[in-house]
Amino acid sequence: ETAELDGETNMKVRQAIPVTSELGDTSKLARFDGEVICEPPNNKLDKFGGTLYWKENKYPLSNQNMLLRGCVLRNTEWCFGLVIFAGPDTKLMQNSGRTKFKRTSIDRLMNTLVLWIFGFLVCMGVILAIGNAIWEHEVGVCFQIYLPWDEGVHSAFFSGFLSFWSYIIILNTVVPISLYVSVEVIRLGHSYFINWDKKMYCAKRRTPAEARTTTLNEELGQVEYIFSDKTGTLTQNIMVFSKCSVNGHSYGEHRDVLGHKAELGEVRPVDFSFNPLADPRFQFWDPGLLEAVKLGDPHVHEFFRLLSLCHTVMSEEKSEGELYYKAQSPDEGALVTAARNFGFVFRSRTPKTITVHELGRAITYQLLAILDFNNIRKRMSVIVRSPEGKIRLYCKGADTILLERLHPVNQDLTNVTTDHLNEYAGEGLRTLVLAYKDLEESYYKDWSERLHRAGSATEAREDRLARLYDEVEHDMMLLGATAIEDKLQQGVPETIAILTLANIKIWVLTGDKQETAVNIGYSCKMLTDDMTEVFVVTGHTVLEVREELRKAREKMMDASRSVGNGFSYQEKLSSSKLTSVLEAIAGEYALVINGHSLAHALEADMEVEFLETACACKAVICCRVTPLQKAQVVELVKKYKKAVTLAIGDGANDVSMIKTAHIGVGISGQEGIQAVLASDYSFSQFKFLQRLLLVHGRWSYLRMCKFLCYFFYKNFAFTMVHFWFGFFCGFSAQIGLDTGFWTAINHFFIWGSLAAYFAILFTMHSDGLFQMFPNQFRFVGNAQNTLAQPTVWLTIALTTVVCIVPVVAFRFLKLDLKPELSDTVRAQMTPRGPIPGSVRRVPIRTASSCGCCSFR
Repeated sequence: ETAELDGETNMKVRQAIPVTSELGDTSKLARFDGEVICEPPNNKLDKFGGTLYWKENKYPLSNQNMLLRGCVLRNTEWCFGLVIFAGPDTKLMQNSGRTKFKRTSIDRLMNTLVLWIFGFLVCMGVILAIGNAIWEHEVGVCFQIYLPWDEGVHSAFFSGFLSFWSYIIILNTVVPISLYVSVEVIRLGHSYFINWDKKMYCAKRRTPAEARTTTLNEELGQVEYIFSDKTGTLTQNIMVFSKCSVNGHSYGEHRDVLGHKAELGEVRPVDFSFNPLADPRFQFWDPGLLEAVKLGDPHVHEFFRLLSLCHTVMSEEKSEGELYYKAQSPDEGALVTAARNFGFVFRSRTPKTITVHELGRAITYQLLAILDFNNIRKRMSVIVRSPEGKIRLYCKGADTILLERLHPVNQDLTNVTTDHLNEYAGEGLRTLVLAYKDLEESYYKDWSERLHRAGSATEAREDRLARLYDEVEHDMMLLGATAIEDKLQQGVPETIAILTLANIKIWVLTGDKQETAVNIGYSCKMLTDDMTEVFVVTGHTVLEVREELRKAREKMMDASRSVGNGFSYQEKLSSSKLTSVLEAIAGEYALVINGHSLAHALEADMEVEFLETACACKAVICCRVTPLQKAQVVELVKKYKKAVTLAIGDGANDVSMIKTAHIGVGISGQEGIQAVLASDYSFSQFKFLQRLLLVHGRWSYLRMCKFLCYFFYKNFAFTMVHFWFGFFCGFSAQIGLDTGFWTAINHFFIWGSLAAYFAILFTMHSDGLFQMFPNQFRFVGNAQNTLAQPTVWLTIALTTVVCIVPVVAFRFLKLDLKPELSDTVRAQMTPRGPIPGSVRRVPIRTASSCGCCSFR
């Protein structure tokens, strides 16, 4: 079981090479003195190349002979092994990512603002200190009799220096010391909102949404890129055998039609009670296929015989008749299960045999060779020998590959089957073509010897094997085709459509093969038939990948020129004009890239070209990618786009991607809880991502922004009162408001304002009000600029003006309209000015009660 490596819970077949499989006891094992020469450590999970040198012979080693670190051994009691790599050289450690501390943009903004505000505090202290020094030098020195300087103060400059520190203490309220605590309390409340949301609760699995962090809530409202796994995240990882075409006859109807007919009582599922080994969960709705099996149609029998033999499924029989299939891919399991119910039951296998019960009769086939599936071949074959001694090759694969390898006598049947394939593909079903070929004994012996020599080669082994596989898989006879439905999770297409409306781009990063990923792309509406073109990058060298990316950009630029953009492709590729033009025509194209091509595209000299091409497409699908490559793609977007990224997955192979993204979301699905444990948020279905981002993320961000603006406003309002009061108290560092009074006012306005704000907010966003006035609530996507720095500084500037202008205006109006005696005297003295260094004596006449005397 390799779930911790590739996220797949299905079983993989791993076995020793035949020459060492007999070393079962320790005495034989102690005499083993072989030598293994293999490739250097790398992070490719699906490839291994090595050679065992033993007893003057050499034997090839492939990935089928390797147990990687992180695997779990199933259905096997024990095994002896030779350690090839250990520690950091293992493929698991080569794909592991480094844990990073995640911070939001608001955290970074708050840190910057606090530094600037502290600088602003210093500036206010300097201004008031300079004012104190000037006042003491010009005015205060004249009042030494009743306003003496403190002991130790001998100059106005030193008085200003001391007042600077006094004002730093008095005005320190401008620095938001309690801001971080207040922010964390609000974030904790937002996290509880997520945990308590009934609309994100999965009743089937009894799993609520969980906010595993309290520091990223407001960042959810700013996500621009979503990187998603496919299997188990977008899909249920459940395949259903839906239709098939056998010898030109199509069997089965679309599930929607059948489900409707079943509700009306018009059709019933096929009865498989004749077969005691049938899977009771399997349903098929066309009885004609079962009738053909019972009537002994040779083509139908050979069709299901192929499905029961051509696979890598492991069978486990816990009790008599109770079979459990462990398949490397869910579609393989669905095909073998279909053959099982129609009477061709795959029962067991050994490294050299396959046992099948054909309509109740046990038959053991000798397994001569397995021609594995890969991205280039797009097909799989087995060569078996029947009990009668006949050697036959069975093959299943993609229609584009298999149809051109058929014998010319199949032309009429090929035309009919192609029509069926087009019909199935139009319904969104995943199709495979089945074919067979009889082999002569002499030819097989010669081919088998050449295969052994090619497998033992130290150089160009894969190329030599590919040529031999290609040689034998020609001139085959067509049997038919299968159509499988891969069930999407509920609400996936709708969720992707709504997130796209919010200008959020979704990239699918999957370890599955290209055809599977593309089919799911069409099912969840990421790929549509209306798209101008779907670019597929499959190059195996740097030059091939660069050329394919260049051609994709050229086609997009040709389309741009055709609509009048007038851009010359000869301009510099990395220019901002290219990026803007490419993004302007986004929505018409999609990009599909394989893992081996992605490895070249992520190199330093090509990563910008790849990113520009990908960002110009509406949909991006990366297939056969390793866990490390998933993290590298996320890191690439973070590096150049400066956008908030979110990664979502359900398996251990998604952990590196989840840790790398700004926000990691784990889905508690069928592949364990490794992704959940490494995530920041978790829930059970992909559709809840819509509510997490567009409801909780947006509200948390807007609330936090309004709270921060209010917090800064409150602090500056109180502080600027004392700053302005300094101009009226001779810059003597006196407080204008009693601290007890301010504490009471502070609490009253903070809690009162927050209570009023949240009450109004909940009222405005309630379901009842929204249903009453649906047209009054415009849709808002990701909110990014609510708390930009200019907004904060504008708020602070307006606060300062609001605090100072009314006082200044009132003061001047009072001087002109209703002056006091001191204001009148000061106004009269101002034109003459005081005598420097002396005290002006003002004549004050005081009359006695009798009015006969007076004195100066």
